[in-house]
Amino acid sequence: MLRLNTIKAHPGATHRSKRLGRGAGSGHGQTAGKGDKGQLARSGGSVRPGFEGGQMPLYRRIPKRGFTNIQRRTNVIMNVADLERLDLASFKEISLESLSNGNVIKGRYDRLTILATGEITKAFIIKAHRVSTAALEKITKAGGKVEMIPIPGKRAALKAAEKPATKST
Repeated sequence: MLRLNTIKAHPGATHRSKRLGRGAGSGHGQTAGKGDKGQLARSGGSVRPGFEGGQMPLYRRIPKRGFTNIQRRTNVIMNVADLERLDLASFKEISLESLSNGNVIKGRYDRLTILATGEITKAFIIKAHRVSTAALEKITKAGGKVEMIPIPGKRAALKAAEKPATKST
């Protein structure tokens, strides 16, 4: 029977460590396998990653394109079919916070978008930044409500904040 105390490596799977610079009889004495002189024989005698011996390195030869947008916003896109799979008892209200707390979404997201692929029968209260018109129809038909969260910095969102926040058909 295989137990933790009976596990052994296969023959040839492990090797003794090379004991360098321990006399001529060891076979790795004097220069310790580094050869005579040169950069690689010195202590710290290796080159940094990406160094190509003075030749223009690859990371500098390749053209650079684009930039990293520090104002980038990430959207969670959920379909109505994804909402149908959720448990109504634990997700009475669906928002970014409730989805991340319930481990439905992982990672950092800024906005929630609901799209209409699939069918829904459960009556959820949904707080989202964007909802497609077809998804809105399906959710209200199932007895749910949709509350639009204004997108910060958008003029349309500012206008929507002045009007009632609930969308109805």
